[in-house]
Amino acid sequence: MSIVIAVLALGGLTLALAILLVVANKKLYVYEDERINVVEDMLPHANCGACGFPGCRPFAEALVSGKVLPSKCTVSSPEGREAIGEFLGISVGDEEKKVARLACGGGTNVARNKAKYEGLESCQAAALVSGGGKGCFWGCLGLGDCQKVCDFDAIHMNEHSLPVVDLDKCTACGDCVEVCPKDLFSLQPISHQLWVNCKNLEKGDEILEDCQVACTACGRCAMDAPGDLIVIENNLPVINYSLAHQTQDPIQRCPTGAIVWLDPKLGIVKGKESAKIIRKGDREPGFS
Repeated sequence: MSIVIAVLALGGLTLALAILLVVANKKLYVYEDERINVVEDMLPHANCGACGFPGCRPFAEALVSGKVLPSKCTVSSPEGREAIGEFLGISVGDEEKKVARLACGGGTNVARNKAKYEGLESCQAAALVSGGGKGCFWGCLGLGDCQKVCDFDAIHMNEHSLPVVDLDKCTACGDCVEVCPKDLFSLQPISHQLWVNCKNLEKGDEILEDCQVACTACGRCAMDAPGDLIVIENNLPVINYSLAHQTQDPIQRCPTGAIVWLDPKLGIVKGKESAKIIRKGDREPGFS
């Protein structure tokens, strides 16, 4: 008899739990729009974060819910964004592509190291040893952490140990920004072609002993720029990109080429009065 009671009690408890689960499932059920899966498949699956979301799935959810427009995915092709817009019946929007920009022109042919670093081939490791040993404390250390961390093969070190960004491959994921111990990378709209290619904060020509292309805070760029487009702050030019900045006038009289024009086809363009770089090889530690 006791066995029967136990079986009935267990059966009753099982039934009660099953009913509770059914009720809870109905109460707690979260509807997921089937369009999310379709939109996710239409995205590039880069999961780069350039859109401001941690991956393509969260971005697809935001698209379907109407929180963002397809143009936010600057990695996708124009055709891909159009297809998403048509599928969801929404405007594509207008979002300018962003890319990683490097604020340093001090390669091994124009900048010297005061000491030779020997150790782990890493900028972050070298920076822990007296700032890396480079004559210019703010300059690129050239050990390629940015290249190693880029999952999109968008950064390569050139012959003078300076990183070069492939604008077509760059997704503005920000990994290079985070890994650089000198804070030389930033994500910029591709239209920001007028560019301060230096982060040196020392004023005067003395810095040229360590780097031929350093900014000396002479102020000529600010004088030649229209209006308040450029101001000198902490001995470094600062460009106000909220103003019209499609002018090459500020680069023309820069004596070192520290402020440049970034041309999509020609690369770095310097002003007519910038000193010519004739050294092709590396400057050795202590070289002057």
